[in-house]
Amino acid sequence: MSSDTLLVVLDLVGIVVFAISGALTGVEKRLDLFGVIFLADATAIGGGFIRDALLGAFPVAALHDWRYLIAPTCTGLIVFYIHPAIAKLSRILLLVDAAGLGLFAVAGTHKALDHGLGPVGACGIGTITAIGGGMIRDVLVREIPTVLHKEIYATAAVLAAILFVTGDHFAWNNVITAIAGVALAFTLRVVSTWRQWSAPVPK
Repeated sequence: MSSDTLLVVLDLVGIVVFAISGALTGVEKRLDLFGVIFLADATAIGGGFIRDALLGAFPVAALHDWRYLIAPTCTGLIVFYIHPAIAKLSRILLLVDAAGLGLFAVAGTHKALDHGLGPVGACGIGTITAIGGGMIRDVLVREIPTVLHKEIYATAAVLAAILFVTGDHFAWNNVITAIAGVALAFTLRVVSTWRQWSAPVPK
């Protein structure tokens, strides 16, 4: 798979997954149809906006490619109408958020490397891409962003970014490395929540 194709696939899948997360949060907060769709869009493309702005990649992908706006909008609309069928909202919300975290961490790192950033800068961009949409979502619904809590969140994104940078350095297969990075972030996020692992907090 070419580098450009892989980036688009990661971006679009991540956008749909994070749109689900944003839409479910909107449903949980009892927002109206516009509110659910807006929250889905903001969650899905917020991190990508920040990434492209920092990289100087203009126009940003979400405004340049119509798929980046249609995908989260349609996803938010669908979730608004089918949410009664989702029996365990909180558990599903965790899973889709964890998947989006890994997808965007890898996609952001990949794009940063393509723009010539070094390993450290690429990992930073990957992390920001992964946590940006979730932070916007939480602020919009008046919650403290998850990344600022004691939960393992940004750490999972950082590790996924490091894994992808390592694979790029050693010229490993980019698809396999991307899948491994997403799986690492997803697993760490889900397991840490299940086992109640947390980062240190002030006593």
